[in-house]
Amino acid sequence: MTIQVGDKIPQATLNLLRDGVQAVDTNELFSGRKVVLFAVPGAFTPTCSAKHLPGYVEKMDAFRARGIDVACMAVNDAFVMSAWAKSQDVPADLHVLADGNGAFTQALGLELDATAFGMGLRAKRFALYAEDGVVKQLHVEAPGEFKVSAADYVLEHLPA
Repeated sequence: MTIQVGDKIPQATLNLLRDGVQAVDTNELFSGRKVVLFAVPGAFTPTCSAKHLPGYVEKMDAFRARGIDVACMAVNDAFVMSAWAKSQDVPADLHVLADGNGAFTQALGLELDATAFGMGLRAKRFALYAEDGVVKQLHVEAPGEFKVSAADYVLEHLPA
């Protein structure tokens, strides 16, 4: 079942590469914070690299000004996510997280079967806004689309 507005973010462990692979517990990531989490089908893929992640990098000041943390996630390993972040000049406070086996993505109910493209299980393209671990907004893209999970769109729809 897909997570809905009003649901609590499920507990899972994601990974981040900083001085080795570090575990990031979703309860700690979301607890007591306002967070925008956006997911991409894959690091280094065309739309993800040309539009999705760069849009959030460009708009980080606007998120910071609103007291909102930002995290990017993909079903890739921490080494790939770290290399992608470096190639995109991602600021340190935009967390680039790996859901290597897709467990968190599946817990959210937002998995994408990309086996037809040789990519296996991936995350759908989406963005969610949570306050203290509770989903307040959820923007899931239609297949092949890039609109409602873009940084500009999310910023426009955040509560004042």
